Amino acid sequence: MALIADLIVTNARILTLDEGHPTAEAIAIRDGSILAVGARADIDVLRGPATTVIDADGGSVIPGFIEAHMHLFSGAAELAHLQLFGVTGFEALQEAIRAYAPTRPDATMLVGQGVDYTVLGSERVTRHHLDAILPDRAFCMAAPDHHTMWANTRALEMAGVLHGRVLGPGNEIVMGEDGLATGELREGEAFGPVLNLAGESRVRLGLATGGEPDPMPTAAEREADRAIMRRGLSWCARHGITSIQNMDGNFYQLELLAEIEAEDGGLPCRVQVPFHFKNFMTLDMLDKASTMAERYKGEWLSSGIVKVFYDGVLDSWTAAMIEPYADRPDWVGEPLFTPQQFKELAVEIDRRGLQIAVHSIGDGAVRAVLDGYEAAQKANGQRDSRHRVEHIEVIAASDIPRFAELGVIASMQPPHPPGAMGFPLEPTVSRIGPARWPLSYAWRTLKNAGAHVVFASDWPVSPIDPILGMQAAILRKPWAKGDPDQSFSLEEALAGYTVEGAYAGFLEHRKGKLKPGYMADFAVLSADIEAVDAEELHKVHVAVTVCGGKVTYQS
Repeated sequence: MALIADLIVTNARILTLDEGHPTAEAIAIRDGSILAVGARADIDVLRGPATTVIDADGGSVIPGFIEAHMHLFSGAAELAHLQLFGVTGFEALQEAIRAYAPTRPDATMLVGQGVDYTVLGSERVTRHHLDAILPDRAFCMAAPDHHTMWANTRALEMAGVLHGRVLGPGNEIVMGEDGLATGELREGEAFGPVLNLAGESRVRLGLATGGEPDPMPTAAEREADRAIMRRGLSWCARHGITSIQNMDGNFYQLELLAEIEAEDGGLPCRVQVPFHFKNFMTLDMLDKASTMAERYKGEWLSSGIVKVFYDGVLDSWTAAMIEPYADRPDWVGEPLFTPQQFKELAVEIDRRGLQIAVHSIGDGAVRAVLDGYEAAQKANGQRDSRHRVEHIEVIAASDIPRFAELGVIASMQPPHPPGAMGFPLEPTVSRIGPARWPLSYAWRTLKNAGAHVVFASDWPVSPIDPILGMQAAILRKPWAKGDPDQSFSLEEALAGYTVEGAYAGFLEHRKGKLKPGYMADFAVLSADIEAVDAEELHKVHVAVTVCGGKVTYQS
């Protein structure tokens, strides 16, 4: 007798991403796994009186999106901040800030997110601009990349940074001719004291220090943090995301997620949380990474990966370059590690059998990280390590074949190139310079060279919606005639958010495709994406998300 399905999705255009069986009309789920995928009539026989049936109404059913690079806890907290993406000009900025301030009457620090580097055109934002908008309350706002913030005088005074302070490499409080901070704060050590005044320091710990809350939060604070985490998980489920590879972490995040997993309903997404190794740490602190990996290794909640930042970003000249910046010919950026320090770190993490993911935006950073991975292979022997390089916004031609040679994953973000998804071309393209444009955000070049290219949003740096990310990958245009086309096809972009994410997590045998025995993680879309023009793809939304056989979102 045939098994009876718990859930059936029918009347669908199923894109399985399983080469042997690429399309189907219906899918059946039982006990959290895919029971069968096939023709509508064949799946109908698995229906029983208690089977839940979802009519896809001709819409696409795709494997659940695997968000391979994001920041869950801080992104969830930022959903409550002032959103400034797309705001341009002083008047519009003033209007947005003054409208938001009264809605947070008790906030010690008001925080804005996603403001463009060129919000005032060619004029750089200073504390004086922000003082003119909001003189009597502390206010700060972050660039979309979260590597630069601007604060008003009140905020700088309260944080104790108006007169500057000594910082580690790659961090800067920009100082004015008057001997006081201008208001521009580059990288986390510079803006951390300001942001901490917002009372959300725990959500940033996994990013800022990799450490644990001290003192530990009260029961009420812990519940408030769980509520933030739930809000982020719901936001992911709403966008068809079933797996998250978080890119900052500590024990506290894992504990909060484990507490949510133990509740009725459990986790709506599978989450992997790394240990975040910072440049002020010593190698013996990797014991914590090993403990996290040992303690958390389930299919819903896991660790086993170490996240590292090697450099900053292009827009604030903090990315590490091989040749000087085109618009700053005496400067190549200041890395957060020396190449030798990183080699020693990579060798030790790899020796422990852990995966490594390193933020590397400049071509100098990408090269140093690949050198570290090569050193780890020489020291420890070759294994299926799947170490990752995150972002790769500029790369040198000689480093492209090394990804396939070393078995390294290229983790890249379709929303990030200037000109994509509303991000302006300037100042980034001038900072890179035309000579480096052909190998900037070079997804296609890397893929053609045999690299595994995995896609993600880096939320909250970019909007979380993977459909928008797919559209950005498909519609990508070169900045200059004659530069290589880096765009992806629809199927390639979808695979970047599913198949490749599963591979990056060592779970290609369990998820990323829709085939019997795989996890029942999928999304039902509002339309047949193969029948929608790429220019119209942003109109498609997720109608239903299913993770582990549970409906986690329904529009």
